[in-house]
Amino acid sequence: MQESHLSKNCPIETTLNLISNKWKFLILWNLLSGTKRFGELKKSLGSISQKVLTQNLRELESAGILNRHIYAEVPPRVEYSLTDLGKSLNNVFNVLKIWGQDYQQRIQKS
Repeated sequence: MQESHLSKNCPIETTLNLISNKWKFLILWNLLSGTKRFGELKKSLGSISQKVLTQNLRELESAGILNRHIYAEVPPRVEYSLTDLGKSLNNVFNVLKIWGQDYQQRIQKS
């Protein structure tokens, strides 16, 4: 796609602006399987810092893609889950997964 086709009204650009960084993508992929606590997400993402995880979670929450639920406990428990809008990304992730698997197979054959 040529750059001239991208504009503020381009739906592809909108999608990429919302989920384009590595961490947001991996956070969403993890949450597609269900609700997770902050520590579970951090552990599953490996090398992400607490600051970067917190920042990305806040941005995704602000965009309406995930929910943050705080339980009134000591210590406080916070859980993250996808909104219906976030869950609608499932098809996008599945298509990218299939494409990636096909790509890996083609590269292995060559």
